[in-house]
Amino acid sequence: MPDYKIAIVNSSSFGKIFPDHLKRLKEIGEVKRFDVDQNIAGSELAELLKGFNIIISSVTPFFTKEFFDYKDELLLISRHGIGYNNIDIEAAKNHGTIVSIIPALVERDAVAENNITNLLAVLRRTTEANTKVREGRWTERASLVGRTLFNKKVGVIGVGNTGSCVVEILRNGFRCEVIAYDPYKSKRHINSFGAKKVEFDELLETSDIICLCANLTEENYHMISTNEIKKMKDQVYLSNSARGALVDEDAMVEALKSGKVAGYATDVLENEPGSSNHPYLAFENVVMTPHTAAYTMDCLEDMGEKCVQDVENIVKGILPVRSVQKQSNYIK
Repeated sequence: MPDYKIAIVNSSSFGKIFPDHLKRLKEIGEVKRFDVDQNIAGSELAELLKGFNIIISSVTPFFTKEFFDYKDELLLISRHGIGYNNIDIEAAKNHGTIVSIIPALVERDAVAENNITNLLAVLRRTTEANTKVREGRWTERASLVGRTLFNKKVGVIGVGNTGSCVVEILRNGFRCEVIAYDPYKSKRHINSFGAKKVEFDELLETSDIICLCANLTEENYHMISTNEIKKMKDQVYLSNSARGALVDEDAMVEALKSGKVAGYATDVLENEPGSSNHPYLAFENVVMTPHTAAYTMDCLEDMGEKCVQDVENIVKGILPVRSVQKQSNYIK
């Protein structure tokens, strides 16, 4: 039987909440955790993971062409998540490495719920109010007047897995007028969830609130920057549960300073993990959570189970479900 060595890379949750997942991996081979800088050089990462032929990875680090050029045998990278923009799929193909992801429906409800939860916290000034109560300042409640989500015009950017659920929550739960921008989805698809398909500029110019739910690509990097914010309504609110790099953070900081943006809720940053001196944290009208949109017991159990099944399948020569890169000599 071949020797299997399994690396868990930059995952803060896998195997910690549901120890049975880790136990099953240890029945297959050696298991070791690695925490590395998200921008570690590919050659350095390959050297660090030398001898490990199975990887369970988080949203970072980046498995670049340089990584695969220097990496020895690697059967599988199983993403503990639905995105794979941190993996060079073509390089993985050339290396014969299977890349698999979590089925989108596993995370759908949890991530959409987080987008709305954080948005409501900003609109209703929940964290500010909680702080005042803890400081014995209950009587200052008149300074904490917020805004309601009901009946607002909300623009949703990205109507895929998470975005479609956000549309449903806004439309059915809060009676919002929902418009949506997604160049890859048809009018019929968007209408089926309760939103109206519009062009990007119309969404920017007419929305009271904007929810970011798009995948990160080369084309939409910093899709919300200075020029886009200028087109928005004054006192607009934004919520981001997708990827931090969709937003130009310097531009957002300036918009918060000027009051153009009335509040920003984000579960993601361009560079993670965030620090306690991040510029966003200077503003009381910002709610930032540490990329925990999928952190529900239900969701994490299913995510962990999928990764374990991927490993169990690959050692049997079976292609894992939801494999993005499917070509490998290791598959029967």
